Amino acid sequence: MNAKTEIQLAADTAAQSTQGMEADDRADAIEHAMASALERVAVKSAIYTSGEEDPTAPRAPLSKPGRVMLMEEDPRLRKMPEKPTLADFFQYRFRTAKQHLMQSAALAKKNGCDEKVILACLLHDISVVGFIQADHGYWGAQLVEPYVDEEIAWAIRYHQALRFFPDESVGYDYPEAYVKYFGPDFRPSEIMQQAHDYARSHKWYMTARQITLNDIYSFDPTVLIELDEFTDIIGRNFRQPKEGLGNDHSPSAHMWRTIIAPTRFL
Repeated sequence: MNAKTEIQLAADTAAQSTQGMEADDRADAIEHAMASALERVAVKSAIYTSGEEDPTAPRAPLSKPGRVMLMEEDPRLRKMPEKPTLADFFQYRFRTAKQHLMQSAALAKKNGCDEKVILACLLHDISVVGFIQADHGYWGAQLVEPYVDEEIAWAIRYHQALRFFPDESVGYDYPEAYVKYFGPDFRPSEIMQQAHDYARSHKWYMTARQITLNDIYSFDPTVLIELDEFTDIIGRNFRQPKEGLGNDHSPSAHMWRTIIAPTRFL
């Protein structure tokens, strides 16, 4: 029996034995069973567990007698191709919320936006669906900066701040969904205010604003967009490294490698 089969068997057994438990407790039990079935010890980084636990509190040793640390891809995840492309990350690593990105890009395309804006919409929440949610505009921009036009990365970075600030001249209102998400008394941080003020007077302001205009603040389950719709746009505007994302020694290659194998020890 191979490792992946053992892990699946452990998960199925845990799922069967935890029927009737609370959903969160059941999920934890299944994840623990899968981790225990690994041939190697997988590691969750501090940022992964912070909030669920105090990162400054004492923890049990990560190493386990008779077992070595995981230094490859996690066998619980789908195997990535040897030279992964952007499309491979959409297929094998990104959350199902990636549909939001494709819906946003499709709306930008329908609205007659140029290809830079369409690609920016396709990638604007790339950090949310595959890496880190907090400060996702900044992380997303860093992920793609080596591979796209500077204007595209800039727009992805600053769309995060612009979302919180209306612009009547282009018909952008503060999203009603944000009142639901954050409460009626929420106010953007000073950092976001400063970022907005800087972006508002920048030559690429409207590129970033177009992301917010074509963003969709509620997921539409009745619409299904395929990534293939944007193959040509990606081909013309995303510089896919021949070595594969993560293998090309760009300034953000390590981030793509982390997405490929997030539970490596080092």
